[in-house]
Amino acid sequence: MSPVRPSDGSAPTPLPTGPQDTASKLDKVPVALPPDDGAVGEPRQADDPPLAAPPDTRELAAQFEDEKPGRVLSGPVGLLFTGVTVAVALLALWQVFFPLPQGSKYYLIIFLTGILPMVFLAYPSGMRRRRPATAPTAGDPVADGATAPAADGARRGGPTLVDWLLALAALLSCLYPVLPVTLGAGGGGYDAFLDRQGLLVPLDVAMGTVLMLLLLEACRRTTGLILPAVCVLFLAYGYYGGLLPQSWAVAHAGLDFGQLIDAFYNSDSGFYGTPLDVAASYIVLFTIYGAVLDLSGAGRFFVELSAAAFRRSRTAAGRTAVASGFLLGTVSGSGAATTVSIGAVTWPILRRAGYPAERAGGMLAAAGVGAILSPPTLGAAAFIIAEYLGVSYLQVLGWATVPTILYYLGILLSVEIDARRSGVRAVVIDSGSAWRLLARFGYHFLSLIVIIVVLAMGASATRAVVIATVLAAALSFLDRRHRLTPARLVEALRGGVRGVLAVSAVCAAAGIITATTTKTGLGPQAAALLVSGAQAVSSEPAVVLALTALLAAVALSLLGLAVPVTASFVIGWVIIGPALLNLGVAAPAAAMFVFYFAVLSEVSPPTALAAVAAAAVTGGRLVPTMWQTLRYALPAYLIPIAFVITPTGLGLLGIGGAERILVAGVVSALGVTVLAVAAGGWLPGVGPAGVPERIVGAVAGLVLLWLEPVPVTVGAVLAALAVAGVLVRRGSAGRAGAPSVPKQLVPGEERE
Repeated sequence: MSPVRPSDGSAPTPLPTGPQDTASKLDKVPVALPPDDGAVGEPRQADDPPLAAPPDTRELAAQFEDEKPGRVLSGPVGLLFTGVTVAVALLALWQVFFPLPQGSKYYLIIFLTGILPMVFLAYPSGMRRRRPATAPTAGDPVADGATAPAADGARRGGPTLVDWLLALAALLSCLYPVLPVTLGAGGGGYDAFLDRQGLLVPLDVAMGTVLMLLLLEACRRTTGLILPAVCVLFLAYGYYGGLLPQSWAVAHAGLDFGQLIDAFYNSDSGFYGTPLDVAASYIVLFTIYGAVLDLSGAGRFFVELSAAAFRRSRTAAGRTAVASGFLLGTVSGSGAATTVSIGAVTWPILRRAGYPAERAGGMLAAAGVGAILSPPTLGAAAFIIAEYLGVSYLQVLGWATVPTILYYLGILLSVEIDARRSGVRAVVIDSGSAWRLLARFGYHFLSLIVIIVVLAMGASATRAVVIATVLAAALSFLDRRHRLTPARLVEALRGGVRGVLAVSAVCAAAGIITATTTKTGLGPQAAALLVSGAQAVSSEPAVVLALTALLAAVALSLLGLAVPVTASFVIGWVIIGPALLNLGVAAPAAAMFVFYFAVLSEVSPPTALAAVAAAAVTGGRLVPTMWQTLRYALPAYLIPIAFVITPTGLGLLGIGGAERILVAGVVSALGVTVLAVAAGGWLPGVGPAGVPERIVGAVAGLVLLWLEPVPVTVGAVLAALAVAGVLVRRGSAGRAGAPSVPKQLVPGEERE
């Protein structure tokens, strides 16, 4: 074999050729990460905690989030921001154990009153010309806990007069429903406002209109123009839909502007509907928990534990990246942020091992997005699933367990295949003993375990996460560098609420979509159009269901390119969910189907935020990185279709008894394995697969995911033929004296 030349210019090091190679022949890559207290280069002591990723990873990650960069607030404005966000955090925690007597809607009004004005202070309008983003200097104050880098003017400049006026308008329009002051025919307090439902007075309509415009502007500032444009489109449909020819399926009787504002402002399906309820009751608590866990040193521990666990394996670099993505998801909750965090640590190791930049970027992006799909802290849309279906969050976690295992099985198989196909070198990661790390810092897992245990005991998800947060804060005192002192606790509360500003604006604005859909009946009408499109191709029920699922997957993928994950799920559920339900798909399968494809927008070209973030870390070409990400994330695209198109597929969600779960899990695992071999072009333990074997294997994998007896039999036979073809190819190569392994690749080189 030819040697692999490291990208750092050092002499090439030959690949290990067999078990006789020892660790002394391997490159040793120290995990030399600066601690988060600024003591870069400080020698590590025996009792030092795990090391952190470089301090600018959060700055880089924010460039690829669904939300736009925010301001750095300092001085009196920063103190005001801190005071309001901490008050909102304390209110959210108080509401868990001592709910406000006026009811949940009253709490949502107060919550939005605290959140929306802060959006206008924390996020610039973006209307002025700004210079390119720059990383903060060592002397920059970060008074509001913002983690996103912004353009220089946006980061350093405070709120403008317009921002203050918008914040004041947001305060008044949010508080109006509960103000105990009579203003002509309007006002009068919360009960009087509710009594006018369906009979809003002009002042009610005016305040509701102001709030609607402010929410659209807040979404524009935090996520861009697409979501506000979609909301305006739904608003126009509600207002002008009555002018459409009544023979059209999507036509309706028509609504006047007052009726629309009433549905948005004074109903349970508008601004204060389920999406905002989820943000105010669940997401904010989990972001606070994530901030506490991160400040307690858990994120640093997870990264170094992953490196230590595989430090002497031939595929140590790839396994470390995948394991880090899974573990860091409990802290980050964002695909792009997790990608950047693990990339900053593992890309030097991957590069030293010989991974091309594009392939390493695909691995990092897939591992990062997998964090959103993995228990015990799924993405925000998972909480909306629990609310929409009226089930416990523990049930949603149960539904996600088997698909998560299959997803990471596909990634790990691809890692093993790439290690052989791409000529990856073995490296020794000099990171200390995994057992020693577990013994010293393993307590970071306890709060995660407590969430599951408390949920299993029948407690709500909100109580479970609050208990876990308190435990994580208490355990932080076991590490002298990460004790949650009162000042750092304030930082955690502020950071937790800061992290939910954008998603709260999105969830409230999503009320325009849900209320319009409810009032006009658009959901069932759009679902009927989707099903009729499939029926135009075939009248066979199984084919209609499969085609509907494919059309729905494409529609959700396209939708996810334009709007954030939470909004994508809400729109997908009200439009596409009814189509699947009408075809007999179980509600859990339909909901999880929509959830998975909403999340997968982060790895779907041409936007693929996680892949863009990975390419920024590795320096790889963007489009090849996206395609590599798709290859690694392939199971996440196919498994949801599997549990929708057949009743046996419910076993993948843990539904239907042990036998169904076992059969569905084993057959799907075989399908994922065959697909990984077909995509990677290598059968582990045997050798390279040619184009014919890869085509047969790809067909076998797809057929196996149709979990019915005949397709499973056909798929198994095809998989056996593909394996036989690889064995024959290896034997022929051996007889001809040709090498049975491909040429090794140098970093940056990609195989055709």
